[in-house]
Amino acid sequence: MALIVQKYGGTSVANTDRIQNVAARVKALWQRGNKLVVVVSARSGVTNELISRAKALHATPDDREMDMLLAVGEQETIALLSIALHAIGVPACSRTGAQAGILTDTLHTRARIARVTGGDIPARLDEGKVVIVAGFQGLSTGNEITTLGRGGSDLTAIAIAAAIKADLCQIYTDVDGVYTADPRVVLNARKLPEIAYEEMLELASSGSKVMQSRSVEFAQKYNVPFEVRSSFNDKPGTLVKANAKTMEDAVVSGVALDRSQTRVTVSDIPDTATAVAGIFDALGDAGLNVDMIIKNLGTNGRANLTFSVNTDQFARTEKVVGEALKSLGSGSVRATGEVAKVSIVGVGMTSHPGVAATLFKALADAGVNSDLITTSEIKIAVAVDPAKADATVRAVHEAFRLHEVVPVG
Repeated sequence: MALIVQKYGGTSVANTDRIQNVAARVKALWQRGNKLVVVVSARSGVTNELISRAKALHATPDDREMDMLLAVGEQETIALLSIALHAIGVPACSRTGAQAGILTDTLHTRARIARVTGGDIPARLDEGKVVIVAGFQGLSTGNEITTLGRGGSDLTAIAIAAAIKADLCQIYTDVDGVYTADPRVVLNARKLPEIAYEEMLELASSGSKVMQSRSVEFAQKYNVPFEVRSSFNDKPGTLVKANAKTMEDAVVSGVALDRSQTRVTVSDIPDTATAVAGIFDALGDAGLNVDMIIKNLGTNGRANLTFSVNTDQFARTEKVVGEALKSLGSGSVRATGEVAKVSIVGVGMTSHPGVAATLFKALADAGVNSDLITTSEIKIAVAVDPAKADATVRAVHEAFRLHEVVPVG
């Protein structure tokens, strides 16, 4: 008997047939004597529909009201799944994020978890019930409904698993694990049996759609191992944990692609540390993440900055930087083209020379140039022409032989 937290994404509960499929899976585990908490997302398409309705009424809806609206999606799903479980003889009860003790800060639409009490979940589990929890939502310190932003249901599942000290956390989605690259782009991409938190975090922050980086970061902080697997088959997934098995020759674990990046150029600013700090302080205060930063010297004590941001954040970035430039008394900000970010990730990079050489030779052989580059201890990312993004990923995947299974020992 084990204490298990499962999370099912929007495609897994998209309609009544799929909800019944999830209910059948849950019943099978429950019948074996396991205690189960099931976190669910809104049905596929529901959140986008709610956003569309709001924007049909107001171009920029109030964040507080958007949280109130978007929380409806998950609450529909928890009730439907509970009803489906009742229909097949499984005692179940639904809980909102607030009832499950997901307590957050006061930032609407992208709240951060402050703590998790678990509410009455342990007591209901002791009664033999399956507890169905609404993902993506919580209750702020101001007693307001909040939502956690993209990937919020994954974060809910991992946070609850940490709070109740679950034996296992399973993230069910529409893919059956973490691959060396997007299998829709690289047909011979290989599923990884396990991967370290650090590598999963870099892949997530670099554009991999399997998990959001916040969820992985939380799991690493509280040492919550979790498995990514498909809700449409029974194949083993990918285990994400502190110390994955390492193979001496596995320099790179995967290639990630982020197609939604915009290059931003800030021109004619004072060439001082204070000016640069002011711009990035303003971006940080606004909760905007930047990547791939380059500073170029201009003339007469002036300088230019170039960096990338998520395309959907450019409008806010332009506004925030514009306000910062006013205080500097000069400068301009503009978008200078869409880019795709291709990243290689691997803990083996720390002890293997020649990784950058292999990467840039692969780019050269594929006829791909890059003017923005960023690195960490276990990642190198380059910005490329979006039209060449898929070809770049395939070339890099082939150059590092990621399709091959490297034997241990």
